[in-house]
Amino acid sequence: MPFRQTTIRNNLILRSRVMEAIRQFFRKQGYLEVETPVRIPAPAPEAHIDAQASDDWYLQTSPELAMKRLLAAGFEKIFQICRCFRKGERGGRHLPELTLLEWYTADADYGAMMAQTEALIRHVVRSVGPNKTMAYGGNTVGLDAPWARLSVSEAFLRYGKTAVGEALAAGSFDEIMGLTIEPQLGFDRPTFLTDYPAVCGALARKKPGAPHIAERFELYICGLELCNAFSELTDPVEQRRRFEAENRLRQNRGHAPYPMPEPFLEALSRMPAAAGNALGIDRLVMLLADTDRIDHVVAFTPEEL
Repeated sequence: MPFRQTTIRNNLILRSRVMEAIRQFFRKQGYLEVETPVRIPAPAPEAHIDAQASDDWYLQTSPELAMKRLLAAGFEKIFQICRCFRKGERGGRHLPELTLLEWYTADADYGAMMAQTEALIRHVVRSVGPNKTMAYGGNTVGLDAPWARLSVSEAFLRYGKTAVGEALAAGSFDEIMGLTIEPQLGFDRPTFLTDYPAVCGALARKKPGAPHIAERFELYICGLELCNAFSELTDPVEQRRRFEAENRLRQNRGHAPYPMPEPFLEALSRMPAAAGNALGIDRLVMLLADTDRIDHVVAFTPEEL
């Protein structure tokens, strides 16, 4: 019987080319590639993400907190490709150890980040193949700008047949989003799902003039969530309040709260206005390899170790 890795050799070659194209894109735009520690004393407290303990510290769920401290220190355009860890996440589209591309741009907002995300994906697609479209699961997705933009409130009315406020009040927001809305998004062309309820953006800036909205978006292609991005919150008092609220939610669900990331909160007041994005490399390669299993684009799965 051949090694599994032999059967996915072409996908691993594709993965390497994707990494190279990403680095070319950011270097051409003057971004600095950075590295930050994987093992940290405190992750960002978020109710729906569980960090993997490492002695009395944690393996990072995202490099977000350290990268924002670099913004506060005066670094204006930075990116990182790194390993992140999410306890208990395993399935056809999930791994407990994943690869994230994360980048931050000072003096930008989520609107500028959407345009840059479009440019990045188009660059990667054209770098690894001759086509200006993406074929996935029998669907052909056009990549010409502009890509579709759909607010969360519009998506709930169109696909969920309910108002987003009613879904939040009933505790069904995540269920409707995951089972009803997400599978409908991004088939003719990629779709940015935008303007989340403020309670769904723990580290995102609220929209001026609409404080019930967070300046956050996710990108979907053929029903697959590819990235999560937002205009960054820079108010340390508000950020602490939100972290405390997330920890209360964790406790209400029977999960341990996380320590406050005090060095991050102390630096936040010196951080400039910025936009940030976290994009799943594994999922991007899934799309480009036209496979519905994340196992097909990684050299080793947890079960093989």
